[in-house]
Parts: sequence; structure tokens; C-alpha cells
Amino acid sequence: MFILKRQDVEISGIQHPKTGQNIPVLNYQDQTFRLISVFNAKQAEEARSFWRDLTDNRGKACVLLEEPDRYSVWGKIRIEQLDDDHNSGAASPFFTQAALILLQEVYYAIEDLLGNRQAGAFQKDVIKLFQQWNFPDATAPEAVAELLEQDPLESGQIPPWQEHHLNTLLQELYRIGKEYFGNTSFVGRAIEALKDMPDSERSQFVGWLNQSPLGKMWETV
Repeated sequence: MFILKRQDVEISGIQHPKTGQNIPVLNYQDQTFRLISVFNAKQAEEARSFWRDLTDNRGKACVLLEEPDRYSVWGKIRIEQLDDDHNSGAASPFFTQAALILLQEVYYAIEDLLGNRQAGAFQKDVIKLFQQWNFPDATAPEAVAELLEQDPLESGQIPPWQEHHLNTLLQELYRIGKEYFGNTSFVGRAIEALKDMPDSERSQFVGWLNQSPLGKMWETV
């Protein structure tokens, strides 16, 4: 739809009327967009590819915001849609559980195949990721260690992440995994771990994943 610069738009936060969560919104020419995904400054091509896939192949009304330190993709909404949790960008709890399972499996694969030292380095990378993008309840090292170790399907404490957090996590997890392994060999093992989820929840998560370019990365088709 559009590629915009920071000076072209107004970015603010709106409190969700039901959950109280702060939802990032972008305003441009009397149109409102909610945050879908964030990329770092070195991921210009990935950001453009993600945006182009959503607009050209999936028919979504999206803008790509280019800033010096990051790129972000935003999807058009109507303000009244914020009454609907689904459209607010709030992720279903079992989507977050699935993303945590993928995160843990990459961590375990690094620990098993590359050793404890590399696993420790990976944990530090995850801490930096969560801190950089302000993931709720996940910026402290102790919180990250807990998320890497506790069973997401058994824990009663699932972080209150929105869909843009999951998009960012899965994009960055894929990139970091490739850096550690030098290939995408970790993907199959991680996806296989989703079998522990109830069938209906796993199917819904995979369906959501395949509606975006993330499905191509994680080879869930």
C-alpha cells in the first residue's frame, strides 16, 4: 500500500477498552493502522518482503514504516474494531504457548548439539531481543530463564503478548537459529515439538502462521 517515513505519520498508543493493554497505532491521512511486525535496521529486505507479501499476495491494506533504526509493518483497522480482542492484536494464549515451544526447542537443540556455552550465548541473545522490543513480562534475565525452562502447556503464567510480539519473536528466532547452526536444520525439530499441543490448537496456530510469510520460514505447509 504505502512505504512511509517517520515524519509522514503520527504514532501513539490506545488503551484497549476491555483488556487495558496499550495498543500501538499509526495514523496517516485519516487512516489508522495497528502494529503487525517489527524488523531491525539490518533487515530491510526481509521487512519489504513481508510487507509486499501481505499487500500483493494476501490483499491486506498495510504500510511499511522506514526508520533509521528499524522497519515496521502496520495493518489498517477501524478504531471501533478495538472492541474485538481478535482485531486488537492480542494473541490467543495458545498462540503464545506455541511460540514458546518453538523458542524452547531451538534452545534445546543448541544445548544438545552445540553445547552449554552456546546455549548460554543464545539465552543472552533472547534477553536482548525481548529487551529491545519491550516484550511484556520478559525483559528480566530471570523471566527469560523461566520462559526457556518451564513447560508452556503446564504453566499458568503465559505472558500477555500481542500478535506483533509473536511475529517479531518468530522472525528473530529464525534469524538467530540460522546464525548458530549455519542452516535451517533446527526448523523441523522445533515444528515437531508442536505435536504436544491439542490438535485443534496446533492447527489454528499453524493456520495463523501460514497466513503470513512466517509460514515460509518455518516450513509448516
